[in-house]
Amino acid sequence: MDPHVPDWHLFRAFLAVVRAGSLSGAARTLATTQPTMGRQIAALEASLGVKLFTRSIEGLLPTEAGLRLIPSAEAMAAAAETALRAVSGKADEAQGTVRITASEVIGGEVLPSLLTGFHTLYPQISVELVLSNRNEDLLRGDADVAVRMVRPSQAALVARRIGNIDAGLYAHQRYLKEHPMPLCLHDLRQHALIGYDRNPAHSRMIEMMGVPLTREIFAFRSDSDLAQLAALRAGFGIGASQLGIARQDRNLVPVLHTDLLFSMDVWVAIHPDMRRDRRIRLTFDYLVRELTHYAKTSRHEV
Repeated sequence: MDPHVPDWHLFRAFLAVVRAGSLSGAARTLATTQPTMGRQIAALEASLGVKLFTRSIEGLLPTEAGLRLIPSAEAMAAAAETALRAVSGKADEAQGTVRITASEVIGGEVLPSLLTGFHTLYPQISVELVLSNRNEDLLRGDADVAVRMVRPSQAALVARRIGNIDAGLYAHQRYLKEHPMPLCLHDLRQHALIGYDRNPAHSRMIEMMGVPLTREIFAFRSDSDLAQLAALRAGFGIGASQLGIARQDRNLVPVLHTDLLFSMDVWVAIHPDMRRDRRIRLTFDYLVRELTHYAKTSRHEV
């Protein structure tokens, strides 16, 4: 090993401090001590010849050099995690670890019950589930299997289109006991609406249907899909939900489905080299089968 190249554990310490915002928090994450974390950060700074953190009332903040280092350190961490998963089980055995990435709603509301059945079938396969609306890079090894709401842009991936999932507006029965059911889209302005805060991406499909939206019309604002769904279930107001999820709660009442419904594609993708790995192929095939069934329950009944 090149003596001038810092050890990986120093970069791991750097990432832990970035994520925790303090030496003590990073030490708890890595099951070590605060003085050890301090020595590792100092060693990395000495090796690179730059200052990586500054102290503030909010804790340790990355310097400009630290900010530039984060993407490379994250790539190193992803590569290390991929290597560990690759050797966690033999390629021809149904054991080891599989890392799945999915959107917040699919990952938080749909996959847990599906993966419970998967675990019953394959108890020797451990599952890591990452909830993110960002498309993880499968070719770089950020995850083994991805469930995506858009067609994968990387042509080298092996991807299977599951079908369409419909979504529409709903309101909880508690809310509708105190507010009249909207009869047209214009009536929505008289209601407490649940929507985005700073990221309008999730509302663009509605806007494409001719319904103008601005964040100011929402009485409850959050860029977390799960938080919006929780507000809907709490009876805060009218918000969007996938039909398959809403149908599991009898208290959620469809709102204006004859006027406003939108569909999303669902895809399951894996790295082409992973097809030969039995645990990942089993996971891929299982998700394709079970999500196909879920998609059928998430379509509007004409």
